[in-house]
Amino acid sequence: MTTIRDVARLAGVSISTVSLALNSPKRVGAETLDRIQQAINSTGYRIDPVAQTLARGRSSLIGFVSANLGNMFFGDIRREIEHQALDHGYFVLIADSSGRADLERALLERLEAQKIAGIALAANGRGEEYATFLRDFKTPIVMFDQKVEGAERDFVGSDNPLTTTILTEHLLQLGHRRIGFISGPSGLHTADERLKGFLNTMTGAGVEIDPSLVVEGGYTRTGGHAQAMRLLTRRDRPTAIIGANNMTGLAALQVMQEMGFRCPDDVSLAMVDDVPWSNVITPRITMVVQDAQKLGELAAQRLLTRIASPEGAAAPPEDFILTPRFVRGESTRRL
Repeated sequence: MTTIRDVARLAGVSISTVSLALNSPKRVGAETLDRIQQAINSTGYRIDPVAQTLARGRSSLIGFVSANLGNMFFGDIRREIEHQALDHGYFVLIADSSGRADLERALLERLEAQKIAGIALAANGRGEEYATFLRDFKTPIVMFDQKVEGAERDFVGSDNPLTTTILTEHLLQLGHRRIGFISGPSGLHTADERLKGFLNTMTGAGVEIDPSLVVEGGYTRTGGHAQAMRLLTRRDRPTAIIGANNMTGLAALQVMQEMGFRCPDDVSLAMVDDVPWSNVITPRITMVVQDAQKLGELAAQRLLTRIASPEGAAAPPEDFILTPRFVRGESTRRL
């Protein structure tokens, strides 16, 4: 059976150089990397992942755990993390917690048992007990999108209060005062932050908030549909609706169409995050967009730094907060 020694001998380099080329190809010169690749092709050498895990004390796998892989936002982040990981010799193992904190915890424990190198996590667990669990977790973790206070882990996310501040200010400038807000799950970082942005902006503008217009849609299409139906069947329905994410925003648009409302002539609509083929949706929805590619890039870079060396692993946790972008569509109009 061909071994790494055979590859090193044929390429005229040391075993450690072959190992470096396999695990961190960017750290090897182009000419040397080419010779090693030719030697691998000639000998038919194949990496033994079990032996590699035993030698390293960890695998060449990185975990990616989120609550809803069907959401394009998480798909874009995952894709960028995969690209970054592959460039550094790691493969990404993907897991969907379906928004269940108990399943999320079980997935993390299973990944750790597999000697996974590190984990990118959009956490759905919350509370002090869960923060302690994450804080004491031995495997490097970088949280993205969802933050667990007290976990003392790196966090990469957007300025969530700003997302809904921008949308609320936009609607207020158009003359809207009765604004419905379909929020995410209470207690979840992004949901609480986006709700705070909406409430603070309304209060700051001197607009009285009708609590019955603030409803929880759970960040799902089903929940958003139910709550949009509740808002739009009222006699004193809102003149505008904000969806706290793309799923609830699309659900609200669906309800408007089902009920025969014209958007924005009858009801204006705005939401956080983009959706696939948004440029062919009629009307094009006014939204605030997060830079998913940049979020994925930063999360991957931070996780790879944590994995690469003891110094990187021991560095104090940091927050990396990106500014979202406003995209004016055709779904909002002046009263």
